[in-house]
Formats: sequence, C-alpha cells, structure tokens
Amino acid sequence: MGENIEFQIPNSLKEFRAKVGSILWIFVAITVITAAYSMLYTVQAESQGVVLRFGKYIKTVDPGLHVKLPFGIDTYEIVQVERQLKQEFGFATRGANDPSQFNPSQTERSFERSMVTGDLNAATVEWSVQYRVEDPQLFLFKVREPKGTLRDISESVMRTVIGDRTVDEVITIGRQEIASEALIQMQTLVDKYELGLNVDQVQLNNVNPPQPVQNSFNEVNQAQQEREQMINIANGEYNKVIPRARGEADQKIQAAEGYALKRVNEAEGDVARFNAILGEYLKAPEVTKRRLYLETMQSVVPSLGKKIVIDSEAQQILPLLQLNENTQNR
Repeated sequence: MGENIEFQIPNSLKEFRAKVGSILWIFVAITVITAAYSMLYTVQAESQGVVLRFGKYIKTVDPGLHVKLPFGIDTYEIVQVERQLKQEFGFATRGANDPSQFNPSQTERSFERSMVTGDLNAATVEWSVQYRVEDPQLFLFKVREPKGTLRDISESVMRTVIGDRTVDEVITIGRQEIASEALIQMQTLVDKYELGLNVDQVQLNNVNPPQPVQNSFNEVNQAQQEREQMINIANGEYNKVIPRARGEADQKIQAAEGYALKRVNEAEGDVARFNAILGEYLKAPEVTKRRLYLETMQSVVPSLGKKIVIDSEAQQILPLLQLNENTQNR
C-alpha cells in the first residue's frame, strides 16, 4: 500500500508537446513580425494621410514614415493634396488617367456644352475646372461623391453665369469676366457644402455660336475685328500727331510769352529813359536838345559810309571848281 506509483510519459507525447511548443513560438514570432510590419506606413510626398481607428477619424498626418496600431485597429487613407486635378465639360482629353476628368458619354458632353444666353440665344461653351484637395478629412467623409458634386456645381454655376449675359458678351468680350465670376461662385458653393476642395482656375476653352449660324457669326466677328484694328490704327496716329502738335503749340506759346516779356521790358525801359530825359529837358531845354542832337548824329553818321559835307550856302557840290562862274565867262 505504501509503494509509490510512477507514471511515465510516453516519448511520443513528449515529442508532440515539443512540436506544439515550437509551433507556438513560430506563431508568436510571425504575429510579432506581422504586427511590427503593419504598424509602419509611409505617406508619399505631395500627399497627406488620414488615420482611422475602428473606422472613426483620428488625425491627418504629413508625408513621411508613421506608426499606427496593428491588426486593423488603425487604418489610413492617402490623399494627394498638392496635385492639381482637372475636370472637363463639353469635351474630353485623350489619354486622361482620371476617369472623373470628363464625361464618358458623347451625348452628355454635347448637352454640357449647350447653353442659353440671357438674350435667349444659343451658344456652345466648353470649359475646364482645375482644383486641389485642401482638407482631406472633409474630402473623404463629408460628401459621398465630392468629385461628382463638384461637376454638378460647375455645370450649374456656368449655366447661371452664361444666362446673365448676352451672346456677344459670351462669345467675344466677356469670356474673362465669365471665368472669374464662375470661379467665385463655384468656390462659394464648394465651401458651403464642405467638399474640402479649392478651385484654382476656371478656363473657357471654346465658345462658339451654334453650327448653323457659325459662318454668319464669323463674318460679323471679322468685321468687328477689322473695325477694332482701324480704331487702333487711328488711335496710334492720334497719339503720334497730337503730342507733337501740342509740343509745337507749347513751344510757340513760350516763344510768344518770351517776346511779350521782352517787349514789355523794352517799353518800360524806354518809358524810364523818356522820363529821365524829360526831367532834364524841363531843367535845361536848349542844352538837352543839343545833347540829343549830338547823340543822335553820333549814332547815325557812322552808319552812313562815305559822307560829303557841304556848306548850306553853297550853290554846287564842288565850289572849288567854280563851274557856274566859268560858264558865265564863256
């Protein structure tokens, strides 16, 4: 009864336990490696990462290497925020990689570019919208289809802006104004719906009248261009001639003013000189008259050249020859 009973484990069971232990260690090692690998992720340049925990937004991270919780607890979405995206309306660029860039249906594209202007005329308008993702969180979670919503906003705004203008403004002089106004209204609606997008540019590519009247419109447009060209030429001649004429007029006016000032100064000098002489004359009339006579002769005689001075009582130019006397003697 007091004997000890010993149980011996079969060798096969020991080997089984050893194998199970090895498998467990391998499983643990694989799990650790997998967890470590799944905890690391990289956000590429020009992008941002949106981190979710059990499907709920946690944070937005910048480009670089980051760590998250493994086993699907944390997930992430990569959103390109620096790349400029594009949407086309009424036309399609061949080879585009983004399927949302244009409408794949030719019929839908034809409908997109058909517009009615404010004066109830028809026009075909092809335009493009360039945009970027500004807020990745809003872009991913606020609206189900942000790119599709942007297409609807763009088409609605463009029809509204075109409908406020005449066909001449749409096709000719008002294109830049239309693009600017459409950009402002699109961005306002994008912010209102919280799409997380920023509209960078709206560009009108082709704006034409309907095909049946396009030839007539082109003729009118050509006539308007010729008129503008002639006006520009006339303005060029005007700008060339008028400044020169104004310069010559200013020059003549300045010369006349200078001459007038000179004459006034001379007249004032003559008056002052006359008044001075008058004062002297009133004091000594005979002396003053003789002095004036002598001064006048002094200034006049040198300019006469050769001079012959004769006596006032002489009867001939050469009295020494006595021609009259000789004639009488004969």
